[in-house]
This record gives sequence, structure tokens and C-alpha cells, in this order.
Amino acid sequence: MEIGKIHNENCLSTMGNMPNNYINFIITSPPYDDIRNYNGYRFEFEKIAKELYRVLKEGGVIIWVVGDSTINGSESGTSFQQALYFKEIGFRLHDTMIYYKNNPMPQTGNRYHQHFEYMFALSKGSPKTFNPITEPTKYKGLANMKNRGQSGSLDYEKVERTKEKKVGNVFFYSIGGGISTKDKAAYNHPAIFPEKLVADQISTWTNEEDLVYDPFMGSGTTAKISHLLNRKWIGSEISQEYVDIANKRLNMYRTNNLFT
Repeated sequence: MEIGKIHNENCLSTMGNMPNNYINFIITSPPYDDIRNYNGYRFEFEKIAKELYRVLKEGGVIIWVVGDSTINGSESGTSFQQALYFKEIGFRLHDTMIYYKNNPMPQTGNRYHQHFEYMFALSKGSPKTFNPITEPTKYKGLANMKNRGQSGSLDYEKVERTKEKKVGNVFFYSIGGGISTKDKAAYNHPAIFPEKLVADQISTWTNEEDLVYDPFMGSGTTAKISHLLNRKWIGSEISQEYVDIANKRLNMYRTNNLFT
């Protein structure tokens, strides 16, 4: 199995060449519900889900980014159906996270603008790696004694201290031209992962030198971020058009010696 390559084929073919328990981490956004045109390729979800389980290492995690289309006035519920099927075949639904779009495309009709997609964190057993993203938080604590109060009791000064806490499981990203990525070549693809989203999840669930797989590589974001974070990677992409877009994007970094 060649690492550091986007394999121009159905992901079932790529995974068919992988041994059991091979991949540390998987992140992808599948072509769900025909929301986007993926050149007419068929999405065989159940077969793919079973292969993902087979090739993922024990303790590995999948981040499955998915939403629902609206058909005849009703949301499809595909996201929940897929999450429950993953559980049925052995995955744990470790966390249901939200990818919140700060600036989504406006929608018409009698419903509010759709601001989010689900990011299901699916684990094979208990996750082996967790490097949480943190943020500073302030709390009030007691400092050293200042003096005795009028009653003779000890008088302590209350001060603010700073420490770190885990962020919540709703992740906020701005999207669109020049925001999701600075790579102009990527925008020839209809659906681009925000680079920050991929970086946050790879950093959380993997360590350096771990092997990352994206079965729907699309514009190549997972490949780019994996390399920049010193992770090994493999990709599948059935569309030659999209492979060309991703490779053009990656070659820009190779040309500038940002990739070795």
C-alpha cells in the first residue's frame, strides 16, 4: 500500500488492499444525499462502513462529517441513520460534535438558515489518543493572607487565576473563498474542508507519524494538513478531476519546498 498518495479509485478498492487494523485515524465528508454533484459516482455506504471498521486500528477514531438534505419538505435523517449503522457494526459513537459555519450560504423557504453539520466521532473500542484543544479560563482563588480583619479573623485576598480547560464539542469555522484555505486551486472542487477543522481533529486524535486516511479525499485538504502536522497519510478519490485538483494543490507546496 503506497503511503503519501491519493489513489484514483473507489475507496473500497483502496481499502481492499489494506490489511486489518492498519489505519490510526480517518477523517472524511462523504457524498451524502446527493447534496453536491460528485460526478455521478455511487456511494455504497454500508460496504464502506464495514471496510472502515476492518482497516481501522483498535483505539482508532473516525471523524465522519455529514448533514442532511431536505426532500419534499422533510430532512432526510441520513446522518442519524449512518451513525446508528456504525454502532450496529461495532463502532462506539464516542461523541456527537457540531461543525458550525459562521457564514453559511443563505437559504430560502420557511426554515432557519442551516448553520451546521454533524461531526460524529466514531471509535473502535476506547480511543487510544486524545490531545484535547484547550482554552484559558479564569477562576477566583485565595491568595496569601493579607492581614487580620477587625474581628481578628484571617483576611485572605481573592484573586483571579488562569488555567486551561477543554473546549466544547461545537467547533466554529468561517468558510468560503480565501477562508477555508488560501489555495486557489482548491476552489475548483465543490465542497472544501476548512483546513482548521481538519487540523483540529488530526491534532486531537493522533500523534506524529500516525497514519491518516481520507476515503473521499476531494480537494486534498486531509493530505495537506496531515503532512504539515507530520502525519503519514493515504487518500482515495474516484474522480480523476478531483485528484488532479488535489495534486495541483499539493504540488504548489512541493515546488516551494514546504513538502519534502
